[in-house]
Amino acid sequence: MNESNPAQATPNATAHIGPWTPLKQPVFRMLWGVWVTANACMWMNDVAAAWMMTSLSSSPLMVALVQSASTLPVLLLGLPSGALADIVDRRRYFMITQIWVAAVALLLGAVVLLGAMTAPLLLALTFANGIGLAMRWPVFAAIVPELVPRPQLAAALALNGIAMNASRIIGPVIAGAIIASAGSAYVFALNALLSVAAAFVIRRWKREQKVSALPGERFIGAMRVGMQYVWQSRPMHSILLQVALFFLQATALLGLLPLVAKGLRGGDAGTFTLLLASMGAGAIVAAMFLPRLRRAFRSDALVIYGTALQAAAMLVVSVAPTAAVAAPAMMVAGAAWLTVANSLMVSAQMALPDWVRARGMSIFQMALMGSSAAGAALWGLVATWTDVRTSLISAAVFGLACVLLTRRFLPKAGADEDLTPTQFARPVGTEIDLDLREGPVLVTIDYLIDPARTDEFLQVMQESRRNRLLHGMLSWGLFRDAADSRRFIEHYVDESWVEHLRHFERMTAFDVALRERRLSFHVGASPPLVSRYIAQALRR
Repeated sequence: MNESNPAQATPNATAHIGPWTPLKQPVFRMLWGVWVTANACMWMNDVAAAWMMTSLSSSPLMVALVQSASTLPVLLLGLPSGALADIVDRRRYFMITQIWVAAVALLLGAVVLLGAMTAPLLLALTFANGIGLAMRWPVFAAIVPELVPRPQLAAALALNGIAMNASRIIGPVIAGAIIASAGSAYVFALNALLSVAAAFVIRRWKREQKVSALPGERFIGAMRVGMQYVWQSRPMHSILLQVALFFLQATALLGLLPLVAKGLRGGDAGTFTLLLASMGAGAIVAAMFLPRLRRAFRSDALVIYGTALQAAAMLVVSVAPTAAVAAPAMMVAGAAWLTVANSLMVSAQMALPDWVRARGMSIFQMALMGSSAAGAALWGLVATWTDVRTSLISAAVFGLACVLLTRRFLPKAGADEDLTPTQFARPVGTEIDLDLREGPVLVTIDYLIDPARTDEFLQVMQESRRNRLLHGMLSWGLFRDAADSRRFIEHYVDESWVEHLRHFERMTAFDVALRERRLSFHVGASPPLVSRYIAQALRR
């Protein structure tokens, strides 16, 4: 199957974008099916593990730690995984993640069949399964913008939310039926089989590799540049803080849900499955209305209203006497959860250029999963010290407090910059025969500025500083000539010659526009003088 270029879509193709429009892209449709399957396997594993833990330990903390063990690997391995997804063949890497999940599932099933499962071992194997999630999520997040036109990105991400939440229904229902009829070991066996099948489907994707004359990025350097980009990105600061605050409180509901189900009148494994499925159904309904909601509300407003609604639903679940009361509240919680998560994810995707997308989204996922793991452990401790109801009420109150904090102190999420990749020819002075690994590289640019426009120039250079550092420069500075107030020298340092050349392949429309703004201040007869210097090692 050959991938068409979705960026070449005609205006008619994107004139009306409905919730299902991205599925018209054949490759997206195929990989979306893989994503549904992969997430169904994840939920099957989590349901079987969480329910098994209730029979291995009566401690609320141990039950909540199943959720922590599942999500903690993303916090620990998210950035390395994102770096790999940006520098290796994403198709092959995606396949490997599915094979890893299958291997762990087979091991889980074997241990259960042998009767050797213990609470600590279950947590360890759940952690191992979470490693597959940590590897898989960044690569799929980076793939999606390749498969659909930019105007369809929000709808495509909403479909990913549908996949997550459809699997939240499908996975628990299948797992519950198998647990009741055959036992948990067979849930893990089916998980392994489906993961292998997904790997074979991914193998059919014939991805067009981007050709570059430069060697691939080094692993450690790729991680450094990814972290530096997010550190310098103001939109990402806001997005990551909102993600952390929301999931820190919202995870209480999922982490304690097995105990909530047991505490309801007549609660059993079927009740647990019903509550999970209700949450997934609510999320799917919300996904259908997201295009309308986006037209009616700004992204940050959807985050605020969704957080308040989720907290209110959690309060209802905490005091519900029966599943008949808890299930509708879980539907509302699922709708709010999907709305907030999707709004923040779209904002993050729009704030990241293609070349660093997997790394940026892995840091997004690290914030999400890290706060989820911390929240599950925190509210599990509160439930151990008090009870499940008190823990959920405390989490809901914390969520409402976060709404007030978000409204008052957080900047608006979203990116105003056009990060569309552009074709930018290497400037004169870079076509020289050098060892690509030589460095560091010092670049100086000599400007001659009208003194009356100095303040304007300095504002643009402040923006340029952030932009240079976003691209991974090690340092940046601006100097004024002491003898001539018109003359300014900008300098920055790159890690190596190859990293310096890489910047020209990563230029976006915003980068080009900012460059033109800088050059517009120069009043010399010839363009600004650009000099490049290679660090020279000295003998001792």
